[in-house]
This record gives sequence, structure tokens and C-alpha cells, in this order.
Amino acid sequence: MPRNCGQSCRWGGTGGRWGSPRSSEAESGGGTRQTPVEQPTPARHQHRTPHLHPGAWWLWALSLGTAATRTTNPLLLTLLLTVSAYVVAARRPHTPWSRSYGAFLKLALAVVLVRLAFAVLLGSPIPGTHVLVHLPEVPLPHWAQGIRLGGKVTAEALAFALYDALRLATLLICVGAANALANPSRLLKSLPGALYELGVAVVVALTFAPHLVADVQRLRAARRLRGRPDSGVRGLLQVGLPVLEGALERSVALAAAMDARGYGRTARVPPAVRRTTAALTLGGLLGVCAGTYGLLTAEGGAYGLPVLLAGVAAALAGLWLGGRRTLRTRYRPDPWDVRAWLVTASGVAVAALLTLAASRDPAALHPGVVPLVAPTLPLWPAAAVLIGLLPAFIAPAPEAATDTRKEPTT
Repeated sequence: MPRNCGQSCRWGGTGGRWGSPRSSEAESGGGTRQTPVEQPTPARHQHRTPHLHPGAWWLWALSLGTAATRTTNPLLLTLLLTVSAYVVAARRPHTPWSRSYGAFLKLALAVVLVRLAFAVLLGSPIPGTHVLVHLPEVPLPHWAQGIRLGGKVTAEALAFALYDALRLATLLICVGAANALANPSRLLKSLPGALYELGVAVVVALTFAPHLVADVQRLRAARRLRGRPDSGVRGLLQVGLPVLEGALERSVALAAAMDARGYGRTARVPPAVRRTTAALTLGGLLGVCAGTYGLLTAEGGAYGLPVLLAGVAAALAGLWLGGRRTLRTRYRPDPWDVRAWLVTASGVAVAALLTLAASRDPAALHPGVVPLVAPTLPLWPAAAVLIGLLPAFIAPAPEAATDTRKEPTT
């Protein structure tokens, strides 16, 4: 019969169930004593790694993209690419959707190559004197005047096409940086209620590409392990069908999960609130369009900014009222803290300073190609671009990749 040791046996005493067990020999003074069993840390005491608000990443990246649209200087555009790539390398989390940055790089390279191919094959309206090559020109009918196939290819036309394509490629890479840094599911939680359905569609579209890239990499690795070709037309065709099947299964599972969680359920609101919401939203969008047109034209500079601000205010009020129709809750909402403000401010500062530089010194930000001269790097716009490196130092570091392999047991 085991001896009755009372409460100490149950709650951590000598020889207890939850404490350091001892054998009968240890209790009598012989044998070896076993080490205490380490208790797991309660979940409520575990430290949760802070995350940056996903909206801050998107605002930072879109601001860098806006800055890229204000210049065609290849040196400044390359500096913007370097800044975004450094931040992604320093703060990209170890998740499947963050691997899509490489796909955006390849897409940007394809854009540059296609733009240069069009400039070579279809010609360019830019006149040039430095002829690189003469291609056979195909005669076209009279109704296709202004378009040519072949002909001479000049260095000025290629430089103009390269500058223009590099600007679009930089914008795509900035969007890829936001897609790699911001968690799409957490971004969906932060959207206002009126944009919830639209946000679900956008998030599903944004997460489709990373999962597609991960599926292609997984299937190609499996084919290599089996000794089958994973490149070329044959490998692409044999990989494409399983990828499509996985995408369809994922969409069916997503639809079932959304239906089980009551997606699409709306609350009842009075008819007056619905009419007011529609009027504010429609009027706000019209005001934004009219104000933007006024800012872009010389005649509307006086009324453009007030109309734009009034339209934005009306649209925000309409979105706030429209959010009353959506019944949903947020579990652990992401706070918009000081770091989110600093990350957003760094991107906005880059966009604002490059916009100012484009109005002050347009020749430096838009180097000419006729005559063909080498572009120069303006100093203070380049220093303004370096402000975009701030998130690499103030944003929280990503969590280390956890090793899910289990230790061997005996």
C-alpha cells in the first residue's frame, strides 16, 4: 500500500504526482534522484511579439510608388528599388505569402523587356541621331499611318523606353514590397465595415499569387526528387494542372469557411440612413474627381483643393455610416502606434519631397534623351529617398522561423 502523503503528493511535494517523483530507493536514502519536471509556461504569460499595423506598410509602399511616378531619372529609380529591397530583406516575415516579392521582381523585369521590345519593333516618336541598327521595315496600309514595323533603332528611343519602363517596374516592385511585408488577413481586420466585402475580394486576390508561387515551387521540388523534368514546356504543362486543382480546392474551402462564419450577413438600418449613406458616398466621389481635375488644370487651381477636401470628408462620412450595416467583431485589433506613424511618415516624406523636387528642378528628375546625355544624381532628392529606410530600423523584427521537426524519442 502506498503511503498517504496528503496535499504534498498532489501539488508538488516529495514523491507527488505533479512534483519531483522519487523512487522507493531514493526515499530510503539509496538510488538516484530524478530531476524536476519543467512545467510549461501558461499561455497568458507568454510574450506576444508585437506587429506593425499592415496599413502602415501599404501606405509606406504606395508613397514610394508615388515618388517613383514623379521621376524618370534611372539613378533615383534604382535608389528607390534599393531602399524597398533593403526594407523587405530586413523586415520580411517567414510566411508563405511573403515569398511573392521574387515574383514581383520577375514581373518588373518582364515589363522592362517588353517595353524595350516594343520600342525596337514598333519604333518610337522620339527622334534620334545615334542609329544602332536598321531592321527590315514592313509596309503598312495608309490607315495605319504613324505606326511602323521595323526600321531604324536609335539610342535615344531605347533610352526613353528604358526610363519609362523602369518607372513602371519600380511601382510594381513597391506594391510587391507591401504584399511581402503586410499580413493580408490582418489588413482585412483593419478595414472599415463599409469596405469589408471589397476588402475580402482584394485580400483573396492578393493572397492567390503567393499561394500559387508556393504551390509551383513545391511541385517542382517534388518532380526533381522523382527525377522528372521541372522546366520547359513539358514540365510547365505537368505542373500547371495540379496547381490549378489546388487553387480550385482552396477556393471551395474558402467559400465553405466564409459561409460557415456567416459572411454577408447585414444589419437592418433605417431607410433614411441608407439614402444618406448613398448620397454622401456618391457626392464625395464626385467631389474627389472634380477636385483632382481642378488640381491638374491651370484654370481650376482656385477651387481644386477645397472641392477635393470636401469630397474626401463626404466620402469618409458615407463609409462610416455604411459600416453600420456590417455586423462583425475584431479579435485582438492591431493598434496604430508610434512606429506605424513613423513608417507612414517616412514614405509620405519621400513622396512629398520628390514631388517638390519635380516642381523645383524638373530637368534633374526628368533627364532628357535628345540630345543623349548621361543622367546625374541630384543630391537632396537622393537624400530624401534615403528617408524610406527608416522602417528597416524601427519596425519590429520578424519572428524567427520555428523548426517543426520533433526530437527522436526512445
